Amino acid sequence: MGSGGGPAGPFGRLLRELRQDRRLTIEELAEASGVSGRAIGDMERGRSRRPHRGTVTALAQGLELDEPAHARLLAAARAARPGPQQAESVRVSPHTLPRGVRDFVGRQGELAELRALAREAAEGGEGRDAPAPPAAVVYGPPGSGKTTLAVRLAEGLTSSCPDGAFLVDMRGLDERPLPADQVLSGLLGSWGVPDAELAGLGAEELLARYRDLSARLRAVLVLDNAGSEDQIRPLLPREGRLLVVVTSRRTLAGLEGVRRVELGALNRQESAALLRAVVGTGRVDAEPAAANVVTELCGHLPLALRVAANWAATRTSWSLRRLADRLADEDRRLDALSAGDLRVNSAFALSYSRLAPEAARMFRLLSLVPGGDFGVPPAAVLAGVSLPEAEDLLEELLEAGLLLTARQDRYRLHDLLRLYAASRHRAEDGTEGSLAARSRLRHWLLDTAVLAGRWYEPDYGMPPADPGRLVALDDREQAARWIRTEGDSWLAAFREAAAAGEHTRVAEVAEAMHWFSDHWVSWGHWVEVYERAAAAGAALGDAGLEATHRNYLAWAYWACARRHHEAVDAALCALCLAEGAGDTLQQAWAHAYLGWLRDAVDDLPPAADHYRRAMELFTEADDVNGYLQVCCGVVRLMRATGRPQEAVETYRGIMETLADPRHRDRIPPNVRDFTTLSAVYSVSFVHLDRGDWREAADALRGIRGQFDARGWHKQASKVHLHLAHALARLGERAEAAAEYRAVLWLEGLVPAEVREDARTGLAALAGGRPAPPPRFTL
Repeated sequence: MGSGGGPAGPFGRLLRELRQDRRLTIEELAEASGVSGRAIGDMERGRSRRPHRGTVTALAQGLELDEPAHARLLAAARAARPGPQQAESVRVSPHTLPRGVRDFVGRQGELAELRALAREAAEGGEGRDAPAPPAAVVYGPPGSGKTTLAVRLAEGLTSSCPDGAFLVDMRGLDERPLPADQVLSGLLGSWGVPDAELAGLGAEELLARYRDLSARLRAVLVLDNAGSEDQIRPLLPREGRLLVVVTSRRTLAGLEGVRRVELGALNRQESAALLRAVVGTGRVDAEPAAANVVTELCGHLPLALRVAANWAATRTSWSLRRLADRLADEDRRLDALSAGDLRVNSAFALSYSRLAPEAARMFRLLSLVPGGDFGVPPAAVLAGVSLPEAEDLLEELLEAGLLLTARQDRYRLHDLLRLYAASRHRAEDGTEGSLAARSRLRHWLLDTAVLAGRWYEPDYGMPPADPGRLVALDDREQAARWIRTEGDSWLAAFREAAAAGEHTRVAEVAEAMHWFSDHWVSWGHWVEVYERAAAAGAALGDAGLEATHRNYLAWAYWACARRHHEAVDAALCALCLAEGAGDTLQQAWAHAYLGWLRDAVDDLPPAADHYRRAMELFTEADDVNGYLQVCCGVVRLMRATGRPQEAVETYRGIMETLADPRHRDRIPPNVRDFTTLSAVYSVSFVHLDRGDWREAADALRGIRGQFDARGWHKQASKVHLHLAHALARLGERAEAAAEYRAVLWLEGLVPAEVREDARTGLAALAGGRPAPPPRFTL
């Protein structure tokens, strides 16, 4: 009979060769490494060809391999595994629930209490007279499993929460905790509100929009790692069926009307159950006394227990007594962790001590990653290794329990593990090594940010091909996805560059982001970006550069923060600087921004003067893109001041400029498309005002669907509504009805008055009555 295994592969042959060179039997290697003799035999004979990296590391330590031999063994193991599959290009919400642990145990009483609360939320009433939906605060010490419990709860609520589960890391322990308005914007974006609409909402409107949408959701929202009541209070819904679960180290006593669920250490039975789930029932039940010692040394904290248990799980031939002895030894040698008197340091140290040198180095370096979660490329940059090598190292840390998974293909460090990694980094790598790694990551993040942002700049577009690039930036979608996903990280690198006095670098990054920023107005950090960039220009003594970023700052103050007075001051400062420097182009932009700002508050005569001067200066500077942008503003202004014919003539000038073959290569496709869309949309209002129904219908048909594709639902609804009005007056009733219904399909995404106009128009069509006089508003 056959043995059931194939011929030994390269890994099996190399393992046997290394063992025999050291004159070790399989049993002796099992004793030295902690890997079972049966597993070693299976690997050598080719029955097990895909060993985990942690197992390979344990074998290397048992064989006492030097680094080159260890690297050979790892390479052979990697070659035996299937290659990585190409990741699908899927847009994932930044608030997607992370994957829960498979071996969750205990906390049954707490889960029952929270599930009862979820049922109460699901059965709650609707409308303003109904009581507010219940909310819970899960609090307890670090490492007690608060996030794990909340995720476990959310995973089990799919039937009662059909609209999904969402998690926001509030970063309550960070130097800059996440402010409530940023959370509101992020959640609304995840719930389908377009960025363009979010950008136009003030603080009170943002909160009102959140309350309106959340009242209609049957979902669970986890606000993880909250630091204060101020972060949470605006996010608690007043009506509806949205269950909010907050996790925090604090009780958040200032929050009223919430259910508090305390998490402490596990009891002895739960601790033993967690050990059984990870290590195996047979091993734990065979050594109950040793298992008790292990749980005591880990302080019955889930995080410490899981780390220690993962260490034991890869060393199946070692007893739990051996694990307990090692934990006790580590406990004697190490100081208490800065988080308090938690007994976690010994468990961390034990797993850390058994890592391969390169994995241990990666763990230490990860303490330098800014932001909440991270992907493989930043880790590869920090460690100076390839993407496959970095992924292998991260998976080894994940297997050892020293790293956690986050959304999609990303990872995160528990804050206690980050503290421990930072302490080892300071002790083992020194200041010089830390500075070098931090600088390496900062330069890569900012280099990539510049390349991604320039996809949107008229004079750049697609970056040159580079086979060594760690992230795909082959189109605008990929570039935008990287900028958004790594926003916290590249912003932290940007701040570091500013603090280090890298003024040219700061200005370069801010410039690269200028055209993209229109696509992410709701981000919440553009004011800071352009304040720092303007300061960098001033520090360099470059008046033209400072004027450029003061102009961008004027946009950010108004478009992103609704700080009109400061926006005007920034544009006036830019104009003064540009005039002093003789910079015609920045003078043009300053007048353009001042016209836009005056127009926004209906201060129309000064707006017209600024627009006219901007057009003259853009013509003098031969900047066709700036000229076209101002012209679109002039169309709106001429309509607002009762000069429809001038508005139409300006529109015709825009279209002639776009069609001019001399400008074919000077106007990027994205600028050309947006200019056409903006100009046609603006002039359609002139046709509607004058009752030119055929011209209005032809114009609106030409841009129908384009705002929808961009996610700009408010403008999309106006196109459908106004087209319906025009078609109804032309007697094209069937198409008009279809357009009215298209507005109603956008329920929850467009203003209530737009939906009401659509209902009124549809009812008039159905009843054969003339529709009421329409209101044509931008």
